[in-house]
Amino acid sequence: MSTEIIDNIPFQLDLALLQDKLRVKTDSSYWGRLQSMVVEAQAVARPKALYKVALVDEKGDDFVVLDGVRFSSRVLRINLDPAHRVFPYAATCGTELHDWADSLDDVLERYWADVVCEMALRAAGEALATHLTVRYQPGQTASMNPGSLGDWPLREQRALFQLLGNPEQAIGVRLLKSCLMVPSKSVSGIQFPTEEGFANCQLCPRVDCPGRRAPYDPELYDRKYKPATADTP
Repeated sequence: MSTEIIDNIPFQLDLALLQDKLRVKTDSSYWGRLQSMVVEAQAVARPKALYKVALVDEKGDDFVVLDGVRFSSRVLRINLDPAHRVFPYAATCGTELHDWADSLDDVLERYWADVVCEMALRAAGEALATHLTVRYQPGQTASMNPGSLGDWPLREQRALFQLLGNPEQAIGVRLLKSCLMVPSKSVSGIQFPTEEGFANCQLCPRVDCPGRRAPYDPELYDRKYKPATADTP
């Protein structure tokens, strides 16, 4: 199935929210520059997303094949056990904001711009989620991202980009040899239907992670994902 692009995403920077995030007071000497940066960013911002509907062709013990592309991950395989179709995707703050942020020399301004790009990426992700819900009504869904767990390493980005066709041409997201993405404020993954719910964070023991969305469950892997052994009844 062909990919679809979402590039008419509304994005209006909330100056008050940004001010709160950055802790810049209106009587600060930085306030004027922050205001002008918001105007600059708003003028160029164009967050985007790309996705496709992929069918589950084959399921092995620790791999799954989606539209002819193989992904190696025991956790992904188990999570997709009840699924017949999934939604591979990539979302980004956009090359326009990335280039604007990259043009800044001041360290503090680059940090501010980084936060702006994160907000644009969040807008892209929310627009994608809304679009999939309205068009396909998949019910409750969850998402997995290459590199988020040791079970599904970052190198699996290559297979995901193969499945998505040409994300660089479509929305400007380029995959480096390291399998990191440019713009850096981009995210890719596979969204799938689930009745139980899932978050990568449940299997990640990292302490004090600022992006944590769910508590770590140290027993979840053994309970749900650990391969059966010959001694298992």
